[in-house]
Amino acid sequence: MNGSGASGSRVIVYAGPTISAADVHAVLPEADVRPPAGRGDLLAEQWRPGDVVVVVDGYFRERRSVGHKEILQVLTEGAEVIGAASMGALRAAELAPCGMRGLGTVFTMYASGEIDGDDEVGVLHGPAERGYPAQTVALVNLRYGCKEGVETELIAPGAGRRIVAAAAALPFTHRGWKDIEQALDDVDGVDDEDRESLRTLEEMIASGVWDLKRLDAMAALRAIASRGAVAPGPVAPEVTFTGISRTQSLVRRTRREHAPGRWMSDLDVLDAARLFDEGYPAVHEEVLTGLLEELAGTRGMTLEAYARAKLGLDGRSSLPDSLTRWFTEEERTGLPAADRIRLLMVRVWPVWQSVDWRPAVLARLRDSGRWDEWCALVVRADEAAQETRPKLVVPPPAMCAKLFLRHWQGRGTSPDAEMARRGFTGLDGLGGAVPRFFALDVLRGRERRGR
Repeated sequence: MNGSGASGSRVIVYAGPTISAADVHAVLPEADVRPPAGRGDLLAEQWRPGDVVVVVDGYFRERRSVGHKEILQVLTEGAEVIGAASMGALRAAELAPCGMRGLGTVFTMYASGEIDGDDEVGVLHGPAERGYPAQTVALVNLRYGCKEGVETELIAPGAGRRIVAAAAALPFTHRGWKDIEQALDDVDGVDDEDRESLRTLEEMIASGVWDLKRLDAMAALRAIASRGAVAPGPVAPEVTFTGISRTQSLVRRTRREHAPGRWMSDLDVLDAARLFDEGYPAVHEEVLTGLLEELAGTRGMTLEAYARAKLGLDGRSSLPDSLTRWFTEEERTGLPAADRIRLLMVRVWPVWQSVDWRPAVLARLRDSGRWDEWCALVVRADEAAQETRPKLVVPPPAMCAKLFLRHWQGRGTSPDAEMARRGFTGLDGLGGAVPRFFALDVLRGRERRGR
């Protein structure tokens, strides 16, 4: 099948670090190759029945991820949507019952429940003009490489388990080869054989032999070219929508006008509590711990066993020192290992879980007796913005976040820990919440200083 076909249909491939445009054109010469898919990219196209959309790569952090609803919209317009290898495999596993087709081993791993974290396929990469060079290694490639290495006796089984555990304990943004080697040094029982196995993995994945994501992507392209030469993997049993789609739903369901032309949603009220209430971190930890216990219970596991399994730790391994930034000094020195593992799961929730914690926290806040107080904060924030306009210029979100962090500074803690205690995994998340409240924060500061 060529890229346009006699009927005028098109094949458009969204690819970035996993495969290059040259890789795509080697199999589908007339295909249009686009950058990794981000939020809104699919909706920017005019789709026709017979078009084929292939999602290989998509953005995870630089831009908002490609949305479930836009994929469903493309399907309703008659185009075929296929996902493989990376973000495409994840979305295909979530939307298979709705008509999205998944291909390849990574899709099968997601659809069967063998893996479930977005971080399994996430990598950091360089800019488009340099061909999206990968700066970290995908966890699925490590899993596949260790499996292949054991079967070919290039890697010892114990070494493979320890390498995967060390890498899984790191956020995907810190899974460079040197980071993994450093994390591996903190795992009990590591020896020179483990380090040699890590070097073998690096060489074999770089060569493409154990690069599962690339192997899947190329197999998917060949399947499209031959129309059926490769059968699709199993269909996921249900659609699991991520927090990104739920954000749109939560906003739309709870949006109300509190003054002419001024609106708020429950998520704005949540932000008010997260930013200004000193007691919020305790509520956040309690509610998310309860969610973890429920997830563990559905699998017949204790919370500690579930958390260790998600992190890839055995009963003897401790958390690598590289993850201490998510804890306060008191927590690092005073908490038992089981509690630190639980806290890590709570504080870096999106890395390990796809369950949206916000409805449960919102339910707790509504029952707290203080809901009206936080709603009033949102109203006051909008009034403060109006009062200070145009004299006060709101900085860009990233700067807003850095300025707001001064409220949470203290001895024995860190910005990462304080943001995570409130459900913000980084400056991007905090920067999305602060600007609406920036003017209010400035006015409150002036009041405290007696101005």
